[in-house]
Amino acid sequence: MGSVADGRGTTMITLMLAVLGAWFLSLFAGPAIYAAMGLAGFAFLALAGVAGIGIPQKIAMAANSFPLLAAPLFILMGNLMNASGISVRIFEFAKAIVGWMRGGLAQANIVGSVIFAGMSGSAVADAAGLGTVEIEAMQREGYDAETAAAVTAASATIGPIIPPSLPMIVYGVAAETSIGALFLAGVIPGLLMAGALMLMVRHLAIRRNLPRHPFEGGRVLWTAFRRAFWALMAPVVLFGGLFSGIFTPTEAAAVAVVYALVLGVFVYREFRIADLPKVILDTVETTGVVMALVMTASLLGYCISVSRLPQEFGGWLTGLTQSPLVYLLIVNVLLLVVGCFMEALAAMLVLIPILVPVAAKLGIDPVHFGIVFVLNLMIGTITPPVGVVLYVTAKVANVPFERMAHAVLPYLVPLFAVLALITVWPAVTTFLPSALLGR
Repeated sequence: MGSVADGRGTTMITLMLAVLGAWFLSLFAGPAIYAAMGLAGFAFLALAGVAGIGIPQKIAMAANSFPLLAAPLFILMGNLMNASGISVRIFEFAKAIVGWMRGGLAQANIVGSVIFAGMSGSAVADAAGLGTVEIEAMQREGYDAETAAAVTAASATIGPIIPPSLPMIVYGVAAETSIGALFLAGVIPGLLMAGALMLMVRHLAIRRNLPRHPFEGGRVLWTAFRRAFWALMAPVVLFGGLFSGIFTPTEAAAVAVVYALVLGVFVYREFRIADLPKVILDTVETTGVVMALVMTASLLGYCISVSRLPQEFGGWLTGLTQSPLVYLLIVNVLLLVVGCFMEALAAMLVLIPILVPVAAKLGIDPVHFGIVFVLNLMIGTITPPVGVVLYVTAKVANVPFERMAHAVLPYLVPLFAVLALITVWPAVTTFLPSALLGR
């Protein structure tokens, strides 16, 4: 009897691997990722003879999550920020702070991304919104299009690491990990990414004799700060409310939307209520894709669970190594490869049910693992052939994708260095959650 059960288990795993392989190959044909995931899930259920009763309910319930409600709200906030002229103010302030340094506007590009990260939480929003302003300014000052776009793409990866973060919300929901702790854990790695990128820019600026923006004096700095002040207060309001316990991450997202709307309409007066329908429509489109991914990924995740692939994979890995560090290195390699071919959110939703249980078994802190997970996939957004941020910046700068992929290579070095650091030294990610939340 046991051998029959073992045989069926092996068959289910083999079938699951075949379905996943077919799904992965289908991505090169260009279908919507959520459609491909849904079809893969239903194909497995049909071929495995699993009863489909209750499946529609499982799919619908995946989107019925209070923490996940933060996702569309932060997307809306980012869109409001872009439409309100806030991106220009942030970049002008960043330029006033660091524009005098070697490679000034490239340095301002990175600092601007750090500030914008505290508002949008999306690499694509950073690249498409703030990035448009940054690339145009850099080209006007003599930077070639490839350099301007490459710096913008690399700095955009900071957006989902410094809170608020859409990928961390999705990870927290899928892995049942505290979103507040994940937000805190991302602060130090995000700042380290910025510092490492700035060092690389300085190195390249000396080698390539990149333009230097002269320091325009304290008055210009004060004016830039005054113009950007209320925009700079957005992260302060969010962090202050979150970490003082006034509101949850989901409630913080609602507060952020109201703040952005008030800022655009009444403070800066560059956003009209008449523009709101378009902003909401853009938000609905993006949210629809995210929710479709979440729902179809929940179906595929259920199928993966039914096949017992996580248990088998986990048993194989724990037999291979009992070392948390070795496991993290294996995960890094896997995610970096996957990130080259899959959109980040899709990869997260498929791989979390497989990788997180093994990490828990090996005693890896779930918050630390979450930051490593997200950072790997954010690096994937600027690696070909499916680097979505690369495509966005290449389009903005009007640079061929192939040249864009080559230009971004030097900026991968500092990002890999930070990834290596947080992998081998968990305290970089766990210090703030431990200090402020006592976990």
